[in-house]
Amino acid sequence: MHNKVVFHAMKALNSFGFPVLRFNFRGTGLSAGQHDEGRGEIEDVQTALAWLKSEFTLPIFFAGFSFGSATGLRAACPDPDVKALISIGTPVEAEGRLYSYSFLRECAKPKLFVSGDRDQYGPHALLEEVVAQAAEPKELVFVPGDHFFEGHLSEMRMTIESWVAEQLGR
Repeated sequence: MHNKVVFHAMKALNSFGFPVLRFNFRGTGLSAGQHDEGRGEIEDVQTALAWLKSEFTLPIFFAGFSFGSATGLRAACPDPDVKALISIGTPVEAEGRLYSYSFLRECAKPKLFVSGDRDQYGPHALLEEVVAQAAEPKELVFVPGDHFFEGHLSEMRMTIESWVAEQLGR
């Protein structure tokens, strides 16, 4: 929630007037509960989306980073109130864990995937396979850097801002 990637993504979305909700998943930081291998964390995203819907009447653009993108995409794709999806640092294999994105074949919402060109958790070829299997519309952008876009956060942020502007017709 407090890392530089999430902060820059938040600033990019906030620049369009979107209220942005950042939160830690269960068992992370000062959040209550225990990590649930992604199952309960999908519920965390669904709860956050429900709160946003009750508080605001703006379109919802989901953005998640790393585990947050893998988990959040599962919650946001089927939600009819989420209009677009941004997956930053999409993990494909991390610390012995393999991620499956077969559900993206049915997700026809606009999708932006932003990854560092040296992302240790989303190697080029594997991430390109994930995106190739996802339903249109979709875009994959590689930005210089590692998983945390070290030294290239401004390029990651500009990529998000440009894509959101396009989605909003600006």
